[in-house]
Amino acid sequence: MIRLDDLTLFVRAAALGSFSHAAREVDLLPGQVSAAIKRLEAELGIRLFARSTRSLRLTAEGEQYLPYAVGALDTLREGGERLQPCDAALQGTLQIAAPSDIGRNLILPWLTGFRRQHPGLVLRLYLSDQITDVFRDPVDVALRYGRVGDASFVALPLAPANRRVLVAAPDYLARHGRPHSVDDLAAHACLVYMMHGRPYDKWRFGEGDGRRTVAVSGPMQCDDGDAVHRWALAGQGIAYKSWLDVGADVRAGRLEVILPHVAGEPAPLNLICPHRKQFSPAVRLLHAGLREVCEPLAEGMPAIAGE
Repeated sequence: MIRLDDLTLFVRAAALGSFSHAAREVDLLPGQVSAAIKRLEAELGIRLFARSTRSLRLTAEGEQYLPYAVGALDTLREGGERLQPCDAALQGTLQIAAPSDIGRNLILPWLTGFRRQHPGLVLRLYLSDQITDVFRDPVDVALRYGRVGDASFVALPLAPANRRVLVAAPDYLARHGRPHSVDDLAAHACLVYMMHGRPYDKWRFGEGDGRRTVAVSGPMQCDDGDAVHRWALAGQGIAYKSWLDVGADVRAGRLEVILPHVAGEPAPLNLICPHRKQFSPAVRLLHAGLREVCEPLAEGMPAIAGE
């Protein structure tokens, strides 16, 4: 008889491409995962993985079997969720990935209260500005800025009208002056965000025929959006940030919006889920709660002429 744990380890090993990584997720030894895969292969009478000292890949039979294994696990999980009454206490583990800035400054404090309301829930929060692969990485949902073009994802909107805005501290503007057009940014210290080791130094504005890309530079660069935010607050330069990240600072006078009538790049915030079968009660409550938090924050965003 096929063991459920063995099936789960097969799916995770296939996703991660490593017995060691799959073992680390559940605090097992790599040899224990290897033994589980061997039991599953013996039960099925096929070889699921082609192994070598340097690589691990699915065999043709493994590729064919994988979607059935994933489907079986999803069906069992969904069946268990449907047996729970709507007002049942949340249980289990909810793994969430979020960008560093909004994750630390908005999601983290809100999740503290969410966890207090649902003491039976274990929360795992992963903060990173690298794009999370919700199919391969050990997360249930991910918060992601930008339009979602991959039809295989399900995107639950949190702040669909959100945009990026140019901001700087009053102290910086007093010392260096205020840009009067996006072309003036070339003469200013711009706080450049980095992705995969490469600087995001081509800032995009507008849409359609009015779309423009402006090259910027500056002496301070970081791969953490929260660090860029803090540099802007410290008067170190001009940042191009999501309104959700900086709106509270603008309202408090800690930052000022530059060129408020220039349309910033759209940055809708979505809760990404691999597919609708993973809409557990915890995910549904998470989405509803975060939407309540994000919608008021989107208010006050600079109005764009013509919108």
